[in-house]
Amino acid sequence: MNKSRNKFDASAFAVPAGMVVLMWAVHIISTEFGLKLSVYGLMPRSPEGILGIFTMPFLHGSYLHLLSNTGPVLILGWALYNFYPTLATRSLLGIWVISGIWLWISGRESYHIGASGVVYGLASFLFLSGWLRLEKRVAALSLLVAFVYGSLWWGVLPVDPTISWEGHLWGALAGFALAVYFRKQGPQKPTYHWEDEEDEEGDVPGIHPEASIEEIPLQPEQVHPFNQHSTINTEGGTRIVYTTVSKKPESGSHSEGT
Repeated sequence: MNKSRNKFDASAFAVPAGMVVLMWAVHIISTEFGLKLSVYGLMPRSPEGILGIFTMPFLHGSYLHLLSNTGPVLILGWALYNFYPTLATRSLLGIWVISGIWLWISGRESYHIGASGVVYGLASFLFLSGWLRLEKRVAALSLLVAFVYGSLWWGVLPVDPTISWEGHLWGALAGFALAVYFRKQGPQKPTYHWEDEEDEEGDVPGIHPEASIEEIPLQPEQVHPFNQHSTINTEGGTRIVYTTVSKKPESGSHSEGT
């Protein structure tokens, strides 16, 4: 992971904060001027309802509804841009559009509004991505998401007819699908060079595995009774001579590598 992302990065709030500002602006204008903007929400299987795929997250039925989505959009949106800066925009737009299309195909014939589908998508994306990547900080984030927003998952069940549980469900599934799709991109489990090297038994450290090893005769004055001298011919033609001890020397004796 990029070292610049190890600490809190306020710039990661830019996009989610922009979304929240637009959500509040639309709702305030709608309320103050008595506009019924909910008709621009997503109406399943209706040609005019296709527009709702893009407008749905900015339309809310009440200030309470808006408040309930403001915090999650800010926090989860920041986490997405902080931990997955290269994937964040693609993931956010993917969750937004894919869940909207699925909802338009299968949802109840009613106007669906609110950013809850995006919230569910962000939560599921962050949770699954943390485990798929086995990266400590992202995995810890996924646990935090599960703990803080764990109650969100009840929203995917059809327990309240006034809530778009289909939007929640498709948002969560879109987040899971994109987490799997992008699993090999973004932050990954750290890989160290020794994990990629399989040393065979008997290899000499630092020597090319295909180097040839041969015994060479030494001059009498170089031979020590307790040492065995060998040479290694590497691919580059370099001759390396090393010495090994064949048995423990008597007291006062010593071996010295060449």
